[in-house]
Amino acid sequence: MSSTLAGWLQVLALVAALVLCYRPLGDYIARILTTSRHLRAERGIYRVIGVDGDADQRWPVYLRSVLAFSAVSVLFLYGLIRLQTFLLLNLGVPQMEGHQAWNTAISFVTNTNWQSYAGESAMGHLVQMAGLAVQNFVSAAVGIAIVAALIRGFTRNRTDRLGNFWVDLVRINLRLLLPIAIVFALVLAANGVIQNFHGFHEVAGLAGDVQKIPGGPVASQEVIKELGTNGGGFFNANSAHPFENPTGFTNWLEVFLILLIPFALPRTFGRMVGDNRQGYAIAAVMAIFWVASTALLTLAESRHSGAALQAAGAAMEGKEQRFGIAASTLFASSTTLTSTGAVNSFHDSFTPFGGGITMFNMMLGEIAPGGTGSGLYGMLILAIVAVFVAGLMVGRTPEYLGKKLGGREMKFASLY
Repeated sequence: MSSTLAGWLQVLALVAALVLCYRPLGDYIARILTTSRHLRAERGIYRVIGVDGDADQRWPVYLRSVLAFSAVSVLFLYGLIRLQTFLLLNLGVPQMEGHQAWNTAISFVTNTNWQSYAGESAMGHLVQMAGLAVQNFVSAAVGIAIVAALIRGFTRNRTDRLGNFWVDLVRINLRLLLPIAIVFALVLAANGVIQNFHGFHEVAGLAGDVQKIPGGPVASQEVIKELGTNGGGFFNANSAHPFENPTGFTNWLEVFLILLIPFALPRTFGRMVGDNRQGYAIAAVMAIFWVASTALLTLAESRHSGAALQAAGAAMEGKEQRFGIAASTLFASSTTLTSTGAVNSFHDSFTPFGGGITMFNMMLGEIAPGGTGSGLYGMLILAIVAVFVAGLMVGRTPEYLGKKLGGREMKFASLY
């Protein structure tokens, strides 16, 4: 089978899987965000944190809750990183400098997950689990909670209540992210992604040099890294490392997890506003951008001119031989369009045109399909601006989903 055919089969299988999940997952997320029923575990958490699960918040209160939770998360993660030398499972790694710990804490709390360090040599297992992995869950949940509040703003009338941030945060984690993460962490572990608490092992290379390679709870962190569109690798090589991404199947599965929730949320929007056509329209725009990016990026990396590249059959420098061009560009397109930050090949090694496409994807502003929550609310802001301009052009009062758009709404959209 040619590599080109194999690549297109991967894309087709991915599209089919996302289409199959679009309706049931989108409907399920809508039920999570609209039901008045609380699970017993959720009620217990509400009692611990002192929250009335049946109380709605005005938008200033919802906003302050988001900011307060994020601020406390930054301080908690910063303290955990700075104290890791005194914690269990620290592997004896040296203490991280204060400025680097501050950078890391802010990066993971904001769902940026940019790393200025090599993961395996700077973080112990406890900090990876209790710090970074936890933030991978809650930062993704915050993104979904924010878009849920925005959708409620469209659907509710004669009220200034947008739901309860703490309820949204708990439900999204317990009912959505955790169940999916548990299932697919087992799938990843069954297919070769490591999951243990081992320390460093000395491994002799082919040239006789010795390298220290740690074990770790990788599968459990890898799954939420992709599912929550977080990024940040357990190892410095990220998803090019065979302990994080050992086979072609795990590579495909990680791309699927990256796109799963962002592509399902338009269905959630359609259900919550009572018009599924709105969801289909947004999903279609997202899909057009993603398909175009993937096709152009694959073409750029497989058809680049130059004697060395033509002899090799493609631009393979910086790409993992186990995956090849198609799987590398599929991953690159998906991760840059969702602002995930995970990589299975290195974008600075791409061809000039291919690297330009990845940069263009990043500069789109997370809309195709964007991150968990951020993609959908980015698209909705663009829809508001487009409807406002179109209304002015035809001389009608701009209106979207029954809500009139005036100067106040456009000021907020412009600020965004």
